[in-house]
Amino acid sequence: MNRTTLSLFAAATALAAVTGFAVLTEPDGGAASAPAAKAPTRLPVERSTLLCPAPSTSEVAETVYTSFTPAGPASGAEAGRAELKPATASAGDDTTAAPKKKDEPTAKKPAAADKAVVALAQPGNPVSAEANGGDAPALVGTASGRLAPGWTTQQTTTVPAGGARGLLGVGCTAPDTDFWFPGASTAKERQDYVHLTNPDDTAVVADIELFGPNGAVKSQLAEGIPVPARSSVPVLLSTLTTDPAVPDVTVHVTTRSGRVGAVVRSADETAGSDWLPASTDPAATLVLPGIPADATSVRLVAYAPGEDDADLKVQLATGTGTIVPAAARELHVKSGMTASVDLKDVTRGEAGSLILSPAGKGQATPVVAALRVVRGKGDKQEVAFIPATGPVGQRATVADNRAEGTTLALTAPSATAQVKVTASAGTEGGTPASKTYTVKAGTTLPVEPPVPAGLKGSYALTVETVSGGPVHAARMLAVPDDGVPMFTVQTLTDDRGTVEVPAARQDLSVLED
Repeated sequence: MNRTTLSLFAAATALAAVTGFAVLTEPDGGAASAPAAKAPTRLPVERSTLLCPAPSTSEVAETVYTSFTPAGPASGAEAGRAELKPATASAGDDTTAAPKKKDEPTAKKPAAADKAVVALAQPGNPVSAEANGGDAPALVGTASGRLAPGWTTQQTTTVPAGGARGLLGVGCTAPDTDFWFPGASTAKERQDYVHLTNPDDTAVVADIELFGPNGAVKSQLAEGIPVPARSSVPVLLSTLTTDPAVPDVTVHVTTRSGRVGAVVRSADETAGSDWLPASTDPAATLVLPGIPADATSVRLVAYAPGEDDADLKVQLATGTGTIVPAAARELHVKSGMTASVDLKDVTRGEAGSLILSPAGKGQATPVVAALRVVRGKGDKQEVAFIPATGPVGQRATVADNRAEGTTLALTAPSATAQVKVTASAGTEGGTPASKTYTVKAGTTLPVEPPVPAGLKGSYALTVETVSGGPVHAARMLAVPDDGVPMFTVQTLTDDRGTVEVPAARQDLSVLED
């Protein structure tokens, strides 16, 4: 009887389906023992997806999209393509049954959903595109081949006047099934929308939970929110509850089926507007990098999603070391409740990063957190948000940096590290430049990053860990306007441009009995 020990084609097909890559090795002749296990290898990803929310409903809004993929080995990969197209329905298609408010956006349908708004041609060279007015839709995009590893797109919107005034910046996000947004609000002076964007060809059902200082906020119409295929839905948080306005709310977005991109757009009557990205996954220790040196107000919001309370030690990593802010040495966060504390002008002229860790041994309770940061005073205020973020890891990138107004904050919370910062060519010309920095343990290093020689247009910044670490990073882009210190802060996290693939060794022999 002939007995095949393993189907070559079945094994190759299964591995290729999972990783997009398969290697088949013929066995050593007559080897009686099984070969030693090989270490996993890292291969470039072959496909990436990004989702950009509808940027604004203001008719005076000016939006710039900047797309970039770092140059890398990606040997053997096809040239590929990377482009973002309008979602088939976006901006005002609120499919919840929540009552509309008079200033809530009305439905908009993109006229040319199949036409790319921004398309990237090759790694190492960023491209930009503009979309002005309040009709700009949400975007859905994919990258393949050599353009997939590390693909990033920055959406930057300037609104010079009105209730949504501000510089709104957000890195277009990858789809997921679970998001936490501490730092949102249902207060009367706030208009906070959570934008849900579905990249796929089937509808998604999402749920939204709200948690305040007393626990779950009574919600209506927050469960079973449909997000049609390749569409985007904005949901005004204050319409989901009849409870009195809650100044600090943690929003939890999950999907019952499928996946979405999610981000919160916040507008404050006095402090302007910006995007609030999701916090990193719940963890016992968190880093919130890049608080500006001239911040006039910093508010920390945290939430404990588990069954245990969290007692957090609050520290500020400055340029010379880690200190304990006078406004808050510790923060107690009750299980299932949102806690907040006003840190005031905590940086006092020196950029820093906040580090949250367990206040006592054996109390490693996971939490999520974010900062609401204000620059300026009176009617010249501007707001931005800094969520807790993971380290830059092997590599992280942020696009739409400019010759003036760009600063980078690098934080090494536990060990000294060395990082390499590379400025790409400009969107319209320029020669890449790079510089290596050493970040001492427990400090934040604020730097004016390298600028491409002969820069024309904007450029991308890529941060790579050379040694030590971990390192957390944030980029601040400042664009002052008529005395208002408009700014936005984007954190940088590992771009996950590679994936770990188990080594495969297939036995092709056929045994005969």
